[in-house]
Amino acid sequence: MSRFYDETAVKKSANLSINSDLLHKARSLKINLSATLEHALAVQVKQAARKTWLRENKKALKTLNDLADKNGLFSDSYRKF
Repeated sequence: MSRFYDETAVKKSANLSINSDLLHKARSLKINLSATLEHALAVQVKQAARKTWLRENKKALKTLNDLADKNGLFSDSYRKF
């Protein structure tokens, strides 16, 4: 996973609510709740940031694609396929 947040930042406690049966089963299996939540949040944040970036850059991406469709790519003359 790419480093899109500061993994060395100080840990901060947080209160949250979770299904009690799920919590019991996770604890009985010795699942590290903090690490699991941190990983899941990192995945969600990365996906949300990607969607935001794509939405914010949609016009520029379309312009670049249209330009490439019209004029080709610089590397076209070097391609072997």
